[in-house]
Amino acid sequence: MTRAEPTTRRAPGIWPLVHSERAALAADLADLTDEQWATPSLCTELTVREVLAHLTAGASLTPARWFAGVIRCRFDFDKQVAMRLAEQLGATPAETLARFRRVTTSTTKPPLPVVAMLGEAIVHAEDIRRPLGIHRDYPIDTLTRLAEYYQGSDLVVPVKKRIAGLRLAATDGPFATGSGPLVSGTTLALTMAMTGRTGYLDELDGDGVATLRDRA
Repeated sequence: MTRAEPTTRRAPGIWPLVHSERAALAADLADLTDEQWATPSLCTELTVREVLAHLTAGASLTPARWFAGVIRCRFDFDKQVAMRLAEQLGATPAETLARFRRVTTSTTKPPLPVVAMLGEAIVHAEDIRRPLGIHRDYPIDTLTRLAEYYQGSDLVVPVKKRIAGLRLAATDGPFATGSGPLVSGTTLALTMAMTGRTGYLDELDGDGVATLRDRA
């Protein structure tokens, strides 16, 4: 049984966005078949069900438990991710979903900025939704906030290096950053491409797309 441990509430403007995205994902996955749960996600070598378990793990992991896992796994971060995922997978897809639902409103997190948890909630949700053919109209303000975080950070994924020397501009919102050859598209497509999801590159336009593709 999973229980999210309490943490100090911070960034109150961001946590509700995280909770809303988790709830929306849980609702979208309510009626999946066993075959759909086994669908390969956009995360290399992980199924839809395994990505959801990874999200549950992130919402259940305090800084102390995260550091303990790092030491246990001898600083092999991929090994820790796999270990924590396995802890939250459960015996059946129904249990995997039930565990995720229990952490929907959790404010527990590893030693990361709260906005990084919003990134987990949206990017991994797309890793799940896209292969299943599920569409969500994300609030543009939420996507813009996330894109602005990623464009200046290499903390979780190397976005800052990936988009260096390029000008990114959203066609559906105010997000814009950088200078150089243009990469334009929806805020969601830009965000997913920034985080290395190559399938979204086909939705982008501009002279800088080829460079971004080479770096992905």
